[in-house]
Amino acid sequence: MDNNGKKRLRRGFTMVELMAVLIILGLLAAVVVKNFVGQVDRGRVITTKASLRQLHTAINQFQMDTGRWPTQDEGLSILVQPPADARNWPPGGYIETVEIPQDAWGRDFIFELVPESGKPFVIKSLGADGQVGGEGYNADLLSTDPS
Repeated sequence: MDNNGKKRLRRGFTMVELMAVLIILGLLAAVVVKNFVGQVDRGRVITTKASLRQLHTAINQFQMDTGRWPTQDEGLSILVQPPADARNWPPGGYIETVEIPQDAWGRDFIFELVPESGKPFVIKSLGADGQVGGEGYNADLLSTDPS
């Protein structure tokens, strides 16, 4: 009560109340960002695996049509540009785009003929970090990996 015996109306928030609200909002934002970033990374892995499967299938189709595998020098470009010895090479190539797609991190896929796995070829992405090896989202993704 003030000097005249009337109740004072309280207006606004105290500094402590404002700080508590800001801390709570900060914690909520941190949780949302952490979950969002995890979903983005997961989405990039899924997208890259789908591209690897598409390219792997296209290389297999090339081999069935031409009777040979692409050379290391030809690599994935064989899917959009006919080789000099092209026979049975379909008009428009083996993929629906005019350029070889990149992985979800914006890097070129790597084509290896007769890799260590013993398969005829492998197509790989070096994952989020762009380095050989790694774990989690940084792990290499191979076209020969099970889905």
